Amino acid sequence: MIYTIPELYDLEHSLAADYLKGFTYPWEALAGIKDLILSLGAGLDPAEYDHPAEDVWIAKDAKVFASAYIGGPCIIGHRTEVRQCAFIRGSALVGDDCVVGNSTELKNVILFDKVQVPHYNYVGDSILGYRSHMGAGSITSNVKSDKQLVVIHSADEQIETGRKKVGAMLGDRVEVGCNSVLNPGTILGRDASVYPISCVRGVVPEGCIWKDKGNVVVRSKHD
Repeated sequence: MIYTIPELYDLEHSLAADYLKGFTYPWEALAGIKDLILSLGAGLDPAEYDHPAEDVWIAKDAKVFASAYIGGPCIIGHRTEVRQCAFIRGSALVGDDCVVGNSTELKNVILFDKVQVPHYNYVGDSILGYRSHMGAGSITSNVKSDKQLVVIHSADEQIETGRKKVGAMLGDRVEVGCNSVLNPGTILGRDASVYPISCVRGVVPEGCIWKDKGNVVVRSKHD
């Protein structure tokens, strides 16, 4: 099974809700993130958002450390923390109550509310659902080593994305263990988990745990 946007995300937790409703699969939305942010930013209330640089909007109650770099277009939501030496390269829509941590890099992403990428993460060409969390050092790989177009694979089907760059699509409340790599086109269903130091490829079903390649189990009440 390859998950659709409604099967992965509670759209009430992102400014991108109306935009995402126009697509079936999340990677289809990647091409328009830049224009989306520019459109949303133009309509933000200046009483709630500062506009410190061209195409950059930061909620007045967000906390941005002086050493962080924020390139536009970018929106940083309410009460979000952007910590030391974070590198936001642009085309990043970051929701409310998020953590973008030290030395974390973002590029062409949508982060729903309460997402945490707190330590040494790379997140590119990806969409991270509500309350998803990436452990220290975990990254999204967004380009195949052979530079071919990314194909989404599951146990019973595959879909060509038509894109060279596709990172990972994390459903709501996903947990990714420390120092894991999510290979291009990885999809993690809602409430899925990934063990630390994993190399993940394909689709991890909702409510399941990736322990190793070929060892994906349904979460029990004790996990």
